[in-house]
Amino acid sequence: MSDPNAASRPVQAVILAGGQGSRLRPYTDDRPKPMVEIPGTGTPIIGHQLTWLAEEGVTDVVVSCGHLADVLQNWLDSADLPVRVTTVVETEPLGRGGGLRYAARHLPHPDRPWYATNGDIWTRFSLRDMADFHAERDAVGTLALARPRIPWGAVKTDGFGRVTDFIEAPPVTFEVNAGVYVFSAEFATLLPERGDHERTTFPRLARERRLAGFPIPQGAYWRAIDTAKDLTEAARELAAMGR
Repeated sequence: MSDPNAASRPVQAVILAGGQGSRLRPYTDDRPKPMVEIPGTGTPIIGHQLTWLAEEGVTDVVVSCGHLADVLQNWLDSADLPVRVTTVVETEPLGRGGGLRYAARHLPHPDRPWYATNGDIWTRFSLRDMADFHAERDAVGTLALARPRIPWGAVKTDGFGRVTDFIEAPPVTFEVNAGVYVFSAEFATLLPERGDHERTTFPRLARERRLAGFPIPQGAYWRAIDTAKDLTEAARELAAMGR
């Protein structure tokens, strides 16, 4: 049976891979952040991302490079990739929103929706479900929302101040921007030429009720690889999942 929603889902994506990753040093002394390998996998973060995007129906990816761009481009040129990849490099700093707009200009289907993800996000959930959620709400942009766990144990007390329980690394109360997006074709025209879209475009769309938030399903894997500890935790979680 054919899927009636398949034609409206994105087949193209942008990966923002230009960050310096200063908090991941020394790993990022000689490579950009998305080129850092997840311990035990032999594959850099961006390799996992490209595989995931391909599994979700993406055929074309634009990778926006910056810090040590040649290292990333050389790997992309030599790797056996599951999608067609185009790389772009900003000739001058454009900010996150400007960089996203610049990269979007190189998408092969400017009149179709697209995915985007930050280059340090390692996750697995159904992008197809997220795209359907986006279409059902007639949104211009949809953010994936995560509930990361805090790195400390929490303490519960009763109304009298007595400790009643200890909870190891509970999820945070609020949902956070998970760094994965679905955008309608028109979104690219709403981005600034320079600057940060999270301070301009996103608040504007939220006021207009044209921005949606898709909660990553409970049990789905999500982690932002920001520090050396995140790499260690990712390796431990991988081992626990038997992957």
